[in-house]
Formats: sequence, C-alpha cells, structure tokens
Amino acid sequence: MALTRRQVTSAALAAAPLAVRSPKRNRTLYIAGDSTAAQKYADAAPETGWGMALPFFLRKKWEVANHAVNGRSSKSFVDEGRLDAILSVIRSGDLLIVQFAHNDEKATDPARYTEPWTTYQEYLRLYIDGARSRGARPVLATPVERRRFDAEGDAVPTHGDYPAAMRALAEAERVALLDIEALSLALWQQLGVEETKKYFNWTDTEQDNTHFNPPGAIAVARLVAQEQLRTRVLARHDVVRLHEDIPTSWITWPPASPSSPS
Repeated sequence: MALTRRQVTSAALAAAPLAVRSPKRNRTLYIAGDSTAAQKYADAAPETGWGMALPFFLRKKWEVANHAVNGRSSKSFVDEGRLDAILSVIRSGDLLIVQFAHNDEKATDPARYTEPWTTYQEYLRLYIDGARSRGARPVLATPVERRRFDAEGDAVPTHGDYPAAMRALAEAERVALLDIEALSLALWQQLGVEETKKYFNWTDTEQDNTHFNPPGAIAVARLVAQEQLRTRVLARHDVVRLHEDIPTSWITWPPASPSSPS
C-alpha cells in the first residue's frame, strides 16, 4: 500500500531524535577599573578590592570577570589594550561596569591623566560605545571615596570634578549610573573617623586611606549591588544577601600574583 505524503512526514518526525535545548548560558559582569576594585593576591593581603566581594551579592547565574588593575586610569586602561581584551570576549546580555578617577586625577603623569570635562569623558565613551557595539550594557560607577575627614570630623570628597563629569556623561548618553562616590562618602560620614579605619587597609605597618580590607570591600560591593538593583541594571531575582552579614572569611587571596599590575 502506498503511503501518503502526510504519513511519510509523520513517520520521519517520529523517528527523528528530539532536539535538546541547550541550557541558558550564564551572563557575565565585567569590571573595568583601578586598584580599589581589583583582585588582590596573597602578597597584598589584607588589601581587598570591592570586585572580590561582588560575587557574594549575585546569583550563581552571574559570573564576575574582574579586569580592574592597580594604578590604571580610564586612559591607561585603554592604551594598554585592556578594554580591547574585554571587548574581544564580552557578549550580548553581559554587563560592563566602569569605575575610574583615582589615577585620572594624577596631573603630573601624562600616561594616566585625563581632564574631567574633556578627555575623561572621551575615554569613558570608548567603554560605552564598545560595550553597546557588542550588545552588552555599559554601566558607569562614580569612584568610591577615599577616607578623608576635616578638622570637624566630617567626611570630605576627594575626586574633584570627576564624579560630576561622569554623572553628566551618564545622563547625556543614557547610561545607568551607580553613584558609589556619593554613597561611600555618606557611609564614611556615618561611620566616623575611628570606625572607618576598620574598613580601610590599616595595619600595624600601613595606614592606607584609599584601599580596603575585607569589611570595607564587602561594604562597597554591597553598595554596588544595591545601586544595580535601584537603577534596574539587575532585577530582584539577580541579587542575594543585600541585607545579610557576609563573613570576612569568604574573602580569599590567590597565592601568587601575576606579572606586576601596579
């Protein structure tokens, strides 16, 4: 008996293996920044970058690729090919958080210096345009504040016009802004002169008012995660532990540093 075309098609479909849908890939949050965010190694402990603590506040479907490096500015990071390295692997749906200013401020160093309202914004646009061209979402983060207090015990800003320039650029380019400068300054004010020492890299041999220890890195990473939720960069189901204590024992330092990042 001759088979009809419909019978042949039905038989072929029945014999074919079922297509297996590949699992949805994890998304990646890339960090481009300086030493305040960077991965630290055993030789630098207890110094801790806030990027080391950010994964504690994200669901496992998010991976963090921390490309922040000690001593870099928005300019030198680009000039050394570090932005290109990110853009070579970033994919649609990923995030690129950009935090610079600490080293952009160094007017005596032409390799790093940028001017807030001109070259700083021009370099930041390279990150914005690069991420967007690859279907990823750029996110600007104003620089976390240093620990500095005046004679009256008030926390004072240290970044000049750089935060304002970044805020203006974010508005002009319609880029999400994490205002870590304002939030960290408010946190240092709340903690006060003595208590803030417990958040910065103060040791028996060092009094560092720029870089963090584990409690400080965790506190700043919490601000970063909360700001991503507030600005709808991340959804509620993307974040965890925003109001929980994070044990400092979760911070670990790999045993060996790669070729000098400073």
